[in-house]
Amino acid sequence: MKPKIFAVDIDGTITDNKGGRVDLDALAALRYLVKLGHKVIYVTGRSSIEAYVLSVFGGTTRIAVGENGGIITSGPNEHKLIGNKQECLQAFQFLKTKIPTASEKSVFPRITEVVLERNFDINTGKKILSENNFDVQLSDSMYAYHINSKGINKANGFLEVMKMFSATRQDVIAIGDSETDIPLFELAEVSVAMGNASEDVKSHATIAVQGREGDGVMEALEKIELKLHVK
Repeated sequence: MKPKIFAVDIDGTITDNKGGRVDLDALAALRYLVKLGHKVIYVTGRSSIEAYVLSVFGGTTRIAVGENGGIITSGPNEHKLIGNKQECLQAFQFLKTKIPTASEKSVFPRITEVVLERNFDINTGKKILSENNFDVQLSDSMYAYHINSKGINKANGFLEVMKMFSATRQDVIAIGDSETDIPLFELAEVSVAMGNASEDVKSHATIAVQGREGDGVMEALEKIELKLHVK
């Protein structure tokens, strides 16, 4: 297989959404891809620092796209900010006046986004922000709700990584499970949705597997190898 760049989500893909535990078999498989000459880069709604640390201890490529594309971390003190947290905070403060239950989720500190508990109807939240002309977007990673600057998504964040390697979409393989992964699916030539993904998310992927979370990653890698060998 020609070396590829694997863009891999974290929560609900290599971890379980409830406890956040990393599937060690999936991590070992991703580390093996790196040994074969591929690049494995985490693209997540989590902090890019969390993802970068996982790449260091997990033995994958030491670049991370975090906060749903709002920031790219390529070293301990190397961060490229794309999103604007201030406008996200303003949107959140207004949202709380309309949905009192809306509250921030206790997470690793964010630099470009606001992360909320999944304790209200997201469509209602989207409607409120849109009708009041807030230039942000509200999305559901299945781990949390995220308020990001308009135009920020995993694909736009990952484009910065592609520039680092002079890569094209034909070089990219995306693996994920939530609506925040859809832009990345549309960017990549090959994309895989986990078994725990919704039918809508699966409809945007080129491959859907039955396995959930870590088990799904193992199944995904097998199907990707078969698909690329057929070409």
